[in-house]
Amino acid sequence: MAKLNALQEQLLKAGLAKKSKAAEAAREQEKARRGEAPSAAAEIQREAERAREEKVERDRALAAAQKAEAQAKALRAQARQITLDKRVAVKGDIEYRYPIDGAIRSLLVDEATRRQLANGQLVIVRFEDGVALLPRLAAEKVRERAPDLIVLDNRSAADTAATAGSTEDDAYYAQFTVPDDLVW
Repeated sequence: MAKLNALQEQLLKAGLAKKSKAAEAAREQEKARRGEAPSAAAEIQREAERAREEKVERDRALAAAQKAEAQAKALRAQARQITLDKRVAVKGDIEYRYPIDGAIRSLLVDEATRRQLANGQLVIVRFEDGVALLPRLAAEKVRERAPDLIVLDNRSAADTAATAGSTEDDAYYAQFTVPDDLVW
């Protein structure tokens, strides 16, 4: 058996290489030193092994992509089922307008539903060919599974703007004292 070099020994100790592969590489190095070229059959065998490894990698990547696609499809189906189970019936004679896909659409609602939409208790989500109204908790579950289904959520936009602006504003205005006798 040909003698292994230091790097090959380190790779063997670390478990990153197999002893048979290291011995084969060492034999080939010996042959190269002596001027003997590796046989054509060995070269064909190495090429076939390389092709098998590439095929295994392609198959692995394809399986991972299919698994990710199936996972996304399952999450979307869960979001659809949540919407189907938890949607709120829409009725009324007041037009509530909302933006969707760059266009303004309207929905006929009653006054209580309009107030709930305005303060974020209800959320508009895509459902089949139209939209549906969902309570906040159900909409959060839909957002976890398929965030692109959320069309209008007034609370999330208002909350993020209010918390970001109010903390900066509160810190700034804390330095000013307000007189007790101030009359507006």
